[in-house]
Amino acid sequence: MSFAQRWHDIRTGFERPFWVANITEMFERLSYYAAFASLARYLHETLNFPTEQASSLAGLFGGLVWFLAAFGGALADRMGFRRALSLAYAILAVAYFLLGSLRTSWMLSVREVVPLAVLVAFVLMLPALGIALVKPSIVGTTARASKENVRSIGYSIYYTLVNVGSTMGPIVASRVRKHLEVDDVFRAAAISVFLMFFAVLLLYREPRRAEEVHAANFGETIRNFWTVLSNPKFMAFLVIFSGYWIVFWQEFIILPLYVAKYVDPNADTELMLSAGPLTVISLQLVASFLTQKIPAMRAIGLGTLITSLAWILLILRPSVPMAYATLVVVAIGEITQSPRYYEYISRLAPPGQQGTYMGFAFLPIGIGSLIAGWFGGKLLHYFGEVRNQPHYIWWGVIAVGVLTTVLLWIYDRVWIGGARELEAVKDHA
Repeated sequence: MSFAQRWHDIRTGFERPFWVANITEMFERLSYYAAFASLARYLHETLNFPTEQASSLAGLFGGLVWFLAAFGGALADRMGFRRALSLAYAILAVAYFLLGSLRTSWMLSVREVVPLAVLVAFVLMLPALGIALVKPSIVGTTARASKENVRSIGYSIYYTLVNVGSTMGPIVASRVRKHLEVDDVFRAAAISVFLMFFAVLLLYREPRRAEEVHAANFGETIRNFWTVLSNPKFMAFLVIFSGYWIVFWQEFIILPLYVAKYVDPNADTELMLSAGPLTVISLQLVASFLTQKIPAMRAIGLGTLITSLAWILLILRPSVPMAYATLVVVAIGEITQSPRYYEYISRLAPPGQQGTYMGFAFLPIGIGSLIAGWFGGKLLHYFGEVRNQPHYIWWGVIAVGVLTTVLLWIYDRVWIGGARELEAVKDHA
């Protein structure tokens, strides 16, 4: 096929809802990662939460999203994507606005009645409700508003725009915090998603539903959830792989606190956090090409090990440039394992149930975030504040990653019966 023909297919292969949905998703990711980039330091330095509590709350913010997404998909199908997206962006705008308003005078009456920790936990749970509706609506729109011959390109565009938003978020947070107050980072996030609320209302048209597609209702989603939970082999893999995300999420949870406390109090930790997604955008295709012939479990283990050992750089030389280098290596580990992880999940699923199992492949991300907040806070408090040996924080993180790598290898060799059995049917297409 000629380039001209391919370009024509791309120009004519996507309906307007595809572009509206995916552009709004880019701004949703911008808002989310802008808020996440500033959250840990905001909780600790501005709202005066102890390090352990600030880290746990930050982990809560990142974790609940991935637990609710499966149920959000059933709700989005029932509501229709237009209404689901509108509701989601309205919820997100309110949530980020409240998060940035915790110090305002009009919130004082609420804070006098509700303990600050309870209030913050409630506000941090609200974005999960919105994002749980956004994710399935965007992916569903991409499927319905793309012609068959360009659908794979549509998912590539979706993935690219997600990473663009993830990169822009910390950069926006950095600029806002440099010129305004940290509270304004969350207000900027609220404005971003509030504009997307109007974009959906004005520009988004509900894409047609294919007659043969059956949308799972809430009851079916619960049954699917139980199907996954009752498969010990699959659940064991998800629990083990949660260790990867315990390591990964420390870049948003305790790294900003560590750098501000023990490296450079004036460091721009928000801008620093753009290094990871920028690396993903730059090197994803290269990493996919280099690892395409590596068996899936070996690539997952290698990516886990790379992300885990990346933190040694901060131990060898605690500095801002080395923190950037660490985040780049963490991202290299992510792009090494991420595509192959979903391939491996699809092969663990029983025949005919791949869709159900793939829907719950995100669970380790949520489990990892929730544990990462608690675990990272414990490390930061004990080794940093009690023993004044902050470099030991990263040895604890590395230990979790290395243990996860070993457990993945044992799982594949002992329980699955060897990676070669899975790779025998590998499709390189």
